[in-house]
Order: sequence, then C-alpha cells, then structure tokens
Amino acid sequence: MSRIELAPEIGEDFDRILEHPDKFDGPDPSTRIAEIVPAISVLEHNPLIARPTKNDLRELIIGHGAQGYIALYRYVPEIDAVFLLAMLSQREAGYSRL
Repeated sequence: MSRIELAPEIGEDFDRILEHPDKFDGPDPSTRIAEIVPAISVLEHNPLIARPTKNDLRELIIGHGAQGYIALYRYVPEIDAVFLLAMLSQREAGYSRL
C-alpha cells in the first residue's frame, strides 16, 4: 500500500475550495471533503490510476463540472509514496504556485 503525503500548500488549496460554496451557494464543506478524501485514498492501492502529465506528474480527476476537482501528484515507486502537490477546481486555470 502506497503512502500518501501532502505538500504544506495543500491546506491553502482546501481553504480556497471550501470558501467557494460560501460565495456561490454550493454544497456545504463537509460534502465536498466527503467526495475528495475517498478519491485521494484510491491512490494508496492504485498510485498510477491517474492520467500522466509533464515532469512525471499525474492528475487525478475527482467529480465533474462545478463540483469537480483535480489532484496533482507525483508517485515515487522506489519508496512507494504518493506526494500530493496541489488541488484545484476543474474550473480553475492551472496550478498557480507550481
């Protein structure tokens, strides 16, 4: 089973994601977290499930549309670890801090 580690900046990403429903009358934060956490947990058993991108990174698609997210991560097979680097809404444009 692969270990999942979160980059420190992930907290900022979750703050931004959870602020969104307050602004646009969307689902409550606990509902969003309840969708995101199990999807990320899939990486423990299937770290290569997501689509590959540049620089050995992968993008895990979670949900769709206004309630969809993308988790950017790197899998390091030598130590069997997934490093979650960023989370964003599918409607956001790129990973601004990367």
